[in-house]
Amino acid sequence: MIVIQIPKLNVGDIVELKKAHPCGEKKFRILRVGSDVRIVCTGCGRDMTIDRVKLEKAIKKQIR
Repeated sequence: MIVIQIPKLNVGDIVELKKAHPCGEKKFRILRVGSDVRIVCTGCGRDMTIDRVKLEKAIKKQIR
């Protein structure tokens, strides 16, 4: 039996991604959750919308 662990994403959580943003920061704050997730870079403040599945694969660790 294969068990897939889906990370629970909440608005306000900070996640560290595997790959850094062009500004050099790896931490992002979640603004909106759905099939697409809206995140904002904690370094430069740039916000972006990313597909939830793509984001779940890119998360290195969830801070809160």
